[in-house]
Amino acid sequence: MMTGLLLCLTATAQEVDKGKVQAQANAAADAQKGLKEVDTGEKVWKISGVTGLNAAATGLVNWAAGGNNNVNGVVFARLRALYHKEKVAWDTNLDMEYGLSYVDQPQDKLQKSSDALKLSSKVGYEFAKNWYATGLIGFNTQFALGREYKGLNEDNPIISKFMAPAYTDISVGIDWKPNKIFSLYLSPIAGRLTTVAVSRSLNREYEELYPQEHGGLEQALKEKYGVWKYDDDNQKSYTANTRAELGFSLKGQLNYSYKDLKLTSSLGLYTPYACDKTLIPASENNSCIYRDNNRRIGNFDVDWDLALSYQLLKCLQMSFTSSLKYYNGVMIADKETGYGTERVQFKTVLGIGVGYSF
Repeated sequence: MMTGLLLCLTATAQEVDKGKVQAQANAAADAQKGLKEVDTGEKVWKISGVTGLNAAATGLVNWAAGGNNNVNGVVFARLRALYHKEKVAWDTNLDMEYGLSYVDQPQDKLQKSSDALKLSSKVGYEFAKNWYATGLIGFNTQFALGREYKGLNEDNPIISKFMAPAYTDISVGIDWKPNKIFSLYLSPIAGRLTTVAVSRSLNREYEELYPQEHGGLEQALKEKYGVWKYDDDNQKSYTANTRAELGFSLKGQLNYSYKDLKLTSSLGLYTPYACDKTLIPASENNSCIYRDNNRRIGNFDVDWDLALSYQLLKCLQMSFTSSLKYYNGVMIADKETGYGTERVQFKTVLGIGVGYSF
């Protein structure tokens, strides 16, 4: 009888223990489910980018077809920081690139092959699904002195430098973000400052190449990038370091990644609110020129950049970049005639080197 009683109590205890365990398991499952509902797994901050160094070398010995030994190198970084919480989105992009070429020749042995510094940041508030009221600021210039290489070494014409030119964009508009990889920004209130700033010391340093009686290096660069205006006597004035404009802006951006492949592309269009009323007589036959240096509504500045990179192994990287630009008022001289006019600018770089993407 005692044995039977013990067996009964043991069975009852086991049933009670099983019930407690099952209740605890159900509670844990419910808690885990609740945590999953609260935590979506989407991070507030997302940092991504690509950095690397591409290099190439060519060596020639008794090469019948001709040519020069050369070494080329380009260092670059393309970084992105994205903040997204509830209805606020903040997207910042920084692109940097600098390249040099060494050519085994008597003059112009060291030449700059690429140079860019671009920063853009936009913050928006979602007022409807995928639509954001947005403010944007952008800055675009380069790091170092740029020359047009003509085999003259130090006497090569200077065509650009840091802050000459520099483009600063400040605008407000609407940003459409249908997904995480694409956005389209439209602004009817877009201000652009084109800056050409040259220090007095640099003007003095190149006074022999750019005499002060002709305005020096500063005036030469202002003429090239259209930072001037007509005074009351219809004469060009170069006193201001900036040209301020109000216009219309459209910007599209694509950021796509799949495993070790990264693709980024951006397209920017800008046209100022200026009209044909700025025409002035150019000669006695009543022909006309645009006194705003051809900058008028409908004439768009174009900036299109594309970067494609593929990570091989852990440190080896292949990359392709291209840039297309067209700016009204930026005069580019023809190599044969020397006549300056607006032209499409295009650059491509294909390289393989060490790099890291994240």
